[in-house]
Amino acid sequence: MTERTHPPDAAVRPRPRLHHIDNLRILLTVLVVLHHVAVTYGNIPVWYYTEPAQDPTGVLLDLLVITNQAFFMGFFFLISGYFVPGSHERRGSRAFLRERLRRLGVPLLLFILLLRPLLTAGHYPQLRADFAEQGVELPYWLYYLLTWDPGPLWFVEVLLVLTLGYLLLHRLRGTRAAVPSPRRPPAPGRLPGPLAVAAFVVGLTLATYGWRVLAPAPYWPFVGLPSPGYLPQYVALFTVGVLAFRHDWFRRIPRAAGWAGFAVAAAALAVFLTVRPLLGEAAGHPGTWSALAVAAWENTFAVGMVLGLLVLFRERFGRQGRPARFLSDHAFAVYVLHPLVLVGLGHAFSGWEAPAVAKFAVVAVLAIPLCWLLAALVRALPYAERVL
Repeated sequence: MTERTHPPDAAVRPRPRLHHIDNLRILLTVLVVLHHVAVTYGNIPVWYYTEPAQDPTGVLLDLLVITNQAFFMGFFFLISGYFVPGSHERRGSRAFLRERLRRLGVPLLLFILLLRPLLTAGHYPQLRADFAEQGVELPYWLYYLLTWDPGPLWFVEVLLVLTLGYLLLHRLRGTRAAVPSPRRPPAPGRLPGPLAVAAFVVGLTLATYGWRVLAPAPYWPFVGLPSPGYLPQYVALFTVGVLAFRHDWFRRIPRAAGWAGFAVAAAALAVFLTVRPLLGEAAGHPGTWSALAVAAWENTFAVGMVLGLLVLFRERFGRQGRPARFLSDHAFAVYVLHPLVLVGLGHAFSGWEAPAVAKFAVVAVLAIPLCWLLAALVRALPYAERVL
C-alpha cells in the first residue's frame, strides 16, 4: 500500500501557533534545570555531580524533586505528542521519520559521544584507582561501556521510540484519517468531561500500579532510563497529546477545568504530605496498598497540574514577544546542554560550606541564564540549528 502525501502549497493555512504551549515549554525546561540542581544538593544522588545534603534543608529539595517527577516529564510527552500528527501530515511518513531522526537521534548521539565523556571525566580516575587496588585494570573504553547512560537524553530516547510507534500504528491502520490535515479544519467533537478525566486518572493509576509490579526496577541500566515506573504516564500523556491535536482540545479546555485542576493538584499534594510519613518503606514496594496510594497521588497530581497549567498559560501567557521567542527557540538546546553548566557550577561552588537550600538557590539563579547563554552560543554554530 502506498501513502499519498500532499506537496507543500502556499495556499494551505496551517493552524495558528499556540504560543502558550511554547511558553509552557520554557517553564518545563526551567523545571528540568531546577530539578537537577535540587538533585545535586538534596538526598537523591542520581546526577553527574552531587553533594548530598548535610542539613535538614535537603528534605525541601527532595520534595521539589518528588513533586516535579510526578508530572513534569509526562507534561513534556503530552506536548511532544501534540506536535507529532501535524508534522507527520505535512511531511509524509518518510520525510517525517528523517526529520525526527535528525532532531532527536542526532542530539542523542552527540550527547553520548561528546558530552557524556566530559560529564563523567571526574568519576573515571577514582574508579580506575579503586580497581587498581584490587589488581584489576580498567581501561577507559571499558569504563565507558559499563557506565553507558544517555543521561537526561533518556527523554529523547523514549520520545523517539513513541514516535516510531505512532508511525507503525499509522502504517498498520493504512489510513491518513488518523490525523487531521492542515488543509482540513479539525474535528473537535466533544470535550472529555469530568467523569472521563476521573476515569482516565483511575485507569492510569491502575496501569502504573500493575506496571510497577511487572517491572519493579527503579532504573533500567541498558537503556539508561531513570524512571521506568512512570512509563505508563509517559505513553498515556503522549497519546492524549496526539488526540488533543486531532480534537483541538488545548484551545477548548474550559477555564473552570483549569482552576479545578489546580485545586485537585493542591489537595492531592496536601494528602500526600500528610499520609506519606504513615506509609513508611512499604510505599516503595510494588504490589502493596501503599504503592497503590502513591500511584494514585502521582497521577491525580499530574493530571491536575496539566489541566491547570494549560488553562493558566492559555489565559495569561498566550503571547510571545522577542524575549519569549528567544527562550522557546533555545529551550531544546538548553535541555541537551544544561548538564555541562550544572556540573561546572557544582565544581565551582564545591568549596562553599552552606545549607543545601542556599547552595541550590545560588546555583539555580546562575544556572538558568547561563544555560540559555550556552544554548545560544552553540546554536549560532553552523548547522547547529538543524538539530537543536
